[in-house]
Amino acid sequence: MVLLFMAMPVLSLFAQDKPELHVGGALRFNYNLSSWKEGQKKRGGDFGYDVFRINAKAKYKGVKLNAEYRLYSEGFGGGMLKQGWLGYDFTPENNLQIGLTQVPFGITQYNSHNWFFSLNYYMGLEDDHDMGLKYTHNGEEWLYAVAFFKNAEELGFGSNSDVSGSRYSYDVGSSGDGLYRNKEINQLNLKVARKFEGNNSHHILGVSAQYGGIYNLDTENTGDHWALAGHYELTAGRWNAKAQASKYKYNTENPTGQTNDVIAMTAYGAPYLVAAEATTYTLGVAYTLPVEWGPISSLQFYDDFGYMDKKMDDFHDSYMNVTGVLITAGNVYTYIDAAQGKNQPWLGPVWTDALAAGTPDADWEMRFNINIGYYF
Repeated sequence: MVLLFMAMPVLSLFAQDKPELHVGGALRFNYNLSSWKEGQKKRGGDFGYDVFRINAKAKYKGVKLNAEYRLYSEGFGGGMLKQGWLGYDFTPENNLQIGLTQVPFGITQYNSHNWFFSLNYYMGLEDDHDMGLKYTHNGEEWLYAVAFFKNAEELGFGSNSDVSGSRYSYDVGSSGDGLYRNKEINQLNLKVARKFEGNNSHHILGVSAQYGGIYNLDTENTGDHWALAGHYELTAGRWNAKAQASKYKYNTENPTGQTNDVIAMTAYGAPYLVAAEATTYTLGVAYTLPVEWGPISSLQFYDDFGYMDKKMDDFHDSYMNVTGVLITAGNVYTYIDAAQGKNQPWLGPVWTDALAAGTPDADWEMRFNINIGYYF
């Protein structure tokens, strides 16, 4: 693939004489009211700044650039590059990307319909972006992608640097208290999907696999990790459905005294622990209703469910369900979600251990959330 990338200047199938540049972005605000936050309930929730982002797309002589930089508040990681890659279209169906690009695993771009994504996102199995090379074929009947990722986003470049929490997608990192200091390295990904057309319906049935190393910063030994998934997506008229079953396992080389039953993952400036082996099941259904209510042109109603079956018998499983509606009004997109979770760090009072050991007899908690964004 490297040779193909070096040969791009001599390939002129889609070269153009004038450079193209498109700049866009978004500004979003967020309101939330959480069942486990007593002070927040007394004041009726909180409304504030979510994110400002800039998107840039460029193309010249067939070579493309795609980048997105996000500015969150300091408490959520501050500034971070969500994605940023150089690419080349050899044909309309065949593309090569190098840089910080989306990992071809499971249903992409998103395995969900709501603002919170699915449970898979919180363990690095949905909308993950890593540093490497990716080749994609997207034809009328077949979609396949093969990729090599040297590592996740690297911001420290030191011999013994912890993974930074200033990142959009969840990656293996350190727990923040000097424990479980690991990094993802040398990961291979393969995704194959078959497309089927029916009467007013479109089906995509696929499988995904990934395998890579886990380097421990303290022992300087390398373990491994793998993940497999089967996935299906249906579009039929105004309906859309997404289903996925995923299995993953991390075999770490932690120092003596640190269990290998959990790993640390980090994003948005705050790490937590995740079970080192689990199976996840996700299912989402959405219905889009066109309307003509002033600037409002459509309502998309959805429900996304996720279940995490942890391998360890004394770990307590995790659940997540989001019911909501996406309101489209010109360039304004508003998600109104009732997000419920059980042993889910973002949807409950327990942060560090929710996706790892969990809490016995944990209650279902709910976060009512409204996210308003202007996209330009």
